[in-house]
Amino acid sequence: MKPYCVTVVKYVLPAMRVLITKELVEKYGLRKIDVAKRMSLTPAAVTQYSKGIRGSSCVEEISGSKEIMKKISEISRAVADDEANFESIMDNMCEVCRLIRSEKLICKLHANEFSESILDDCKICL
Repeated sequence: MKPYCVTVVKYVLPAMRVLITKELVEKYGLRKIDVAKRMSLTPAAVTQYSKGIRGSSCVEEISGSKEIMKKISEISRAVADDEANFESIMDNMCEVCRLIRSEKLICKLHANEFSESILDDCKICL
């Protein structure tokens, strides 16, 4: 069995990048090249996140949570205002992961990777 962190890397982090990229472009008016620099991504990656080519598989689930979107907005604001430092961004991203686990969203994603019967009694994330 893969740990939930594998699921986070495969689904959650790309979805977070989609949501952050979208906010930076639409809400803060940053150019994609500037978003790429501030997020340490390539311009091509930012374009793929913006178009939904990358990371779109669980955006809907994540964006349905007010608490998670509040954290995503905090990260976006810090990046847009150029106040983001590596440590604070990592802390906020880890908090998003904790929220995803506490709201059992990770269970739905994990179920895509494994048979649901394996996960019936799983309490790892909680």
